[in-house]
Amino acid sequence: MTYIGIGRKSNPNSYDPFLKQAILVVNQEFYYHPNKHFKYSLALSYRRQDEYADSAPYQHEADYFKQEFRLYGRASYILPIRFVKLALTAREEFRKFYTPKFKNHGENFELRTRFKVQLSINLNKSKTQKLSVSSEQLFAISEEAEHKKWSGFDYRESRLTLYYSLSPHKLPLSFDIGYMGEVVGNNHPYVVHHIAVDVIMHNLFHPGHAHHAQHG
Repeated sequence: MTYIGIGRKSNPNSYDPFLKQAILVVNQEFYYHPNKHFKYSLALSYRRQDEYADSAPYQHEADYFKQEFRLYGRASYILPIRFVKLALTAREEFRKFYTPKFKNHGENFELRTRFKVQLSINLNKSKTQKLSVSSEQLFAISEEAEHKKWSGFDYRESRLTLYYSLSPHKLPLSFDIGYMGEVVGNNHPYVVHHIAVDVIMHNLFHPGHAHHAQHG
């Protein structure tokens, strides 16, 4: 699966979610689905995240974006029960960061572990409409570029999501719309709100296989 994602965001206390650039993502992921209960994947990702000052007028920082190269693998156990599907996923990531000129960023490397529980509910018999809820917790250990010092392995954030998906049988496409609440930090946590819209194209050169890929 290949995808490209673009994120926009607001300033603090602003209600314009498209005010300024937040992130660009290019991701390539390979899946192996040996049976109905287990699913494995390996992926390589590039991300460019714009960085802004914490105080008004919230302009770009000196190194105004952070580049990230990410390699990750994950394993899922899937339990289908009638019209409901429960998925338990463990994901391990290696992340390397650079400045715009490919110099070491303040946070040099990071190893991150993610645990996710997701519940998917089919809303009709044909399985073209689905509602998904999930909870994911993230833990990490990272190295500072300047002092070459590693942090402790600790909790970083939680992500709570709610998604609605539509996969028409006559089209090799799926459409998702959803919300994610991202609770960041431990001692003084704060919440970031995300709204996402996805358009997913399935096997464009073999339309007859589209929904096997989606619901397999």
